[in-house]
Amino acid sequence: MPGFHLTHLLAAGSAALIAGVVNAVAGGGTLITFPVLIFLGLNSVTANATSTVAMWPGSLGSMWGYRRELSVAERRLLWLTVPSVAGGIGGALLLRSTPPTVFDRLVPFLILFATVLFMFQERVQRRLHSTHAAGGHVHRWLAGAMLFQLAVALYGGYFGAGIGILMLAALGVLGLTDIHQMNGMKNFLALCINGVAALYFVKARMVYWPDVLVMATGAVAGGYGGAGIARRIGRERVRRLIVWVGFLMAAAMFFKYA
Repeated sequence: MPGFHLTHLLAAGSAALIAGVVNAVAGGGTLITFPVLIFLGLNSVTANATSTVAMWPGSLGSMWGYRRELSVAERRLLWLTVPSVAGGIGGALLLRSTPPTVFDRLVPFLILFATVLFMFQERVQRRLHSTHAAGGHVHRWLAGAMLFQLAVALYGGYFGAGIGILMLAALGVLGLTDIHQMNGMKNFLALCINGVAALYFVKARMVYWPDVLVMATGAVAGGYGGAGIARRIGRERVRRLIVWVGFLMAAAMFFKYA
């Protein structure tokens, strides 16, 4: 376990601060915090658990920002919290039972998968928006949506990065057309998934607490200031930067664990 020293904490806190801004502007902050924790010396399982617990408080602000849209959301969508909670716990249990050496080999592919999902996020959102704007409504049974959400939540509890675009796609197919309402529901469901996973990681003593404390502070500060920063540098520039960071991190992880 890495030593409790100032340089380490400054690096972890800075990564969380940037990730908080990224999550507020475009999403995908885990693509920054998780690899940074690995490079700081945590094993991959501990880094994943620590990142999940540390970033969770910052996600509350994102959901709060969409409280108006959530207040008018269809009540049937609340059923998606059931598979979200169940899948979040299941994914956390799966991570707990995965040896670090096995997870190490999966890490580069998980980061690459999450980066590709993030790269095509806005394209999928535009496609969903244009489909519904043209009057195209694809009906799906709620049971089918709950099964899909269970799969998303299992992945989310196990790793987490990239679950937002999966949920946006599902909500679009279910008939939601307001992207702000979709983002609000996505944030709420992600809060459920990551919340139960974080509770399990804490109970199972899988987190490195010095990093959690400093990173949670950074994540909240970054999330709070993200809107102002977004107005100055632009959402699209942030998105491009995240994609490049994701691919570079995936390449570094392939090299590290090759």
